[in-house]
Amino acid sequence: MRLFTPIFCFIIITYLFGSVLNKIDTIEQLENQLEQKQFQVDSLKLEIDTLTWENQIWDFNISFNTTHLLSAIIHVESNNNDSAYRASEDAVGCLQIRKCMVNDVNRILRRQKSDVRFTYDDRWLRNKSIKMFDVYCKYYGLTTAEQIARCWNGGPRGMDKPLTATYWRKVQENLDS
Repeated sequence: MRLFTPIFCFIIITYLFGSVLNKIDTIEQLENQLEQKQFQVDSLKLEIDTLTWENQIWDFNISFNTTHLLSAIIHVESNNNDSAYRASEDAVGCLQIRKCMVNDVNRILRRQKSDVRFTYDDRWLRNKSIKMFDVYCKYYGLTTAEQIARCWNGGPRGMDKPLTATYWRKVQENLDS
């Protein structure tokens, strides 16, 4: 008598194959859950980065009453989208940073004899974008919400540019809402 008949082998192989497929489904479900949790963690980290900057702003003698300025600027720039990209200006990320801004921030950091440098890819990362924003605002001595917004939009002399007044109104609307 043969111990393993073809039918018996087929049943065992079918059972093992079904078991493997079940394990693969379980692994895929766990990977999806892990990806969702990672997205939640990333989302919370981005919120913390924004709140951290808003809380630190008081350390730099910035003279305005709202702590929502950065959030308002991010909303105007990218509608809170870290993956925002405007090809015509090569403006990237939540703060729509262009390469010339990265270059300016790195120039500032070199002048300050800092070892920190930013890459163009850092523009896609909210926490690094906020750090660049912070370096820029401090270096140019921007102390009011209007100065910060208009100079972020129009460069160090943004207060002198009529077009930045429209940008400031958009930021102000977000601050008021």
